Amino acid sequence: MTVFRGQPSLRAWARFDALLAFAALALVACGLALIHSGSLRSYDGPLASLANPVARQALFAVVAVGGMIAISRLDYHLFLHYAWWLYGAAIVLLLALIPLGQTEFGSTRWFAFGPVQFQPSEFAKIAVVLAMARYLAGQGGDARSLRALGGTFAIVAPVLLLVFIQPDLGTSVVFASIWLGMVVVAGVRRRHLLVLGTFFLAVLPFVWTFTVADYQIERISVLFNAEEDPLDAGYNPIQSQIAVGSGQLLGKGLTNGEQTQLDFLKVKTRDFIFSVLGEELGFVGAMALFALFILLLMRGIRAAQIAGDVPGQLVAAGVVVTILMQAVINIAVNLSVFPVTGLPLPFVSQGGSSLLTLFLALGIVQSIVMRHRSYRQV
Repeated sequence: MTVFRGQPSLRAWARFDALLAFAALALVACGLALIHSGSLRSYDGPLASLANPVARQALFAVVAVGGMIAISRLDYHLFLHYAWWLYGAAIVLLLALIPLGQTEFGSTRWFAFGPVQFQPSEFAKIAVVLAMARYLAGQGGDARSLRALGGTFAIVAPVLLLVFIQPDLGTSVVFASIWLGMVVVAGVRRRHLLVLGTFFLAVLPFVWTFTVADYQIERISVLFNAEEDPLDAGYNPIQSQIAVGSGQLLGKGLTNGEQTQLDFLKVKTRDFIFSVLGEELGFVGAMALFALFILLLMRGIRAAQIAGDVPGQLVAAGVVVTILMQAVINIAVNLSVFPVTGLPLPFVSQGGSSLLTLFLALGIVQSIVMRHRSYRQV
């Protein structure tokens, strides 16, 4: 039976991972600068207004950081205890999107509450990580049996399907990656993965034929030749390539990029914010961004390594995989090596749901770090 610890002691607060928090905050600061540059042409009102994308993102960041600190004060086993309730709530929210969600750019991913949008799939990422960790902990932290592996797949599959039909290919890949990363950490047998991989390849033609929308097929096809449709499906890939390529070593300077400031680059504070960085801050700016992500992910891996128990190890690993895959897919989209998906760059892109969810996830990781010694003998 799990014994929940009370408020963290002063000694536990001394183990608060300042480098993890620093990396996340530095990424947010970088994002605010890029959002400012990307929104100059679309917003010219007062700086203090919530209509200002920078002010709104900064407010979300303040709330998100407060949420991280509040979550870190709680024992992470409390979230594992309620993991099935959180998972059920995520399923209900994703189902409710079908009749009640707001449709933009061909996808139904958001609930709209006046000027505020909420994306349930962001919350679902945490819920799936916690549910998988709870389930695998009940299996002794071991995914080597087919029964355990099938159980993990049964957890991820409904969420993945509900996200895929929105449609949201990028987030679907993230959920698949969460599943793969966590079962690998739990010691899945290679032959079981081989069997599942063979099954996936067998059903892929049917998935492609009956579930992939026409516009998604166009987005995939333009990866190989964007010039075949330069004013529609190929437009964003072409403009992002021009923006990133023109930045060269040092970039053109913040707010000085032609692709960004002349509005050739679309959705530039969200999906294509990395292209803004590439054009205006160049290769050096991109390497600085990569360094911050590497620092953040390494601290997350450290949390998994020092976790006092199997559930903590699995949760930290799940959070690391979530952030890693979102970053990889977003940057790959900007470099035109992955279809346009609408997936934000973690901590950097404009978006309250993503930012809040990521910091709440970091709060759970901080709780694991702060309490790892307490659970080594439990």
